[in-house]
Amino acid sequence: MTDQTYCDRLVQDTPFLTVQGRLSEQQVDRIILQLNRYYPQILTNKEAEKFRNPKVSLRLRLCDLLSHLQRSGERDCQEFYRALYIHAQPLHSCLPSRHVLRPMSFLAGLGLAAGLALFLYCCPPDPKVLPGARRILGFSPVIIDRHVSRYLLAFLADDFRAL
Repeated sequence: MTDQTYCDRLVQDTPFLTVQGRLSEQQVDRIILQLNRYYPQILTNKEAEKFRNPKVSLRLRLCDLLSHLQRSGERDCQEFYRALYIHAQPLHSCLPSRHVLRPMSFLAGLGLAAGLALFLYCCPPDPKVLPGARRILGFSPVIIDRHVSRYLLAFLADDFRAL
């Protein structure tokens, strides 16, 4: 499996980045100025002026900038992410492309949860043999992903009602 390119990431992150109020006008201006001053081959002076025009809404300017970068190529998208990290680090860490589940880790977690659920369903711990086993299993979802823990807690709650 190949990793996402920066252009792919930008396509995925654009809806998130263009939400009203997510990036301030000052942050967008700093990003544009960094791309223009340090990398004039990415944004020319004319392009930078266009993307910084206060007569146009911030959202529209940001959409235009992101589209321009996507058309420009991989290196330009990578430099945008570098500028975003410098000028909006908290937002950079919340980007959807940074939190994509890798298929193998998802399948491994799903297999573990399914195996544990099947084991508990087929071989419930005997309270006489393992006292407190249900309580220990009740706390195990804290370690497991929150989506899986809902189902495990529901199973344990049904099991407790049977006692």
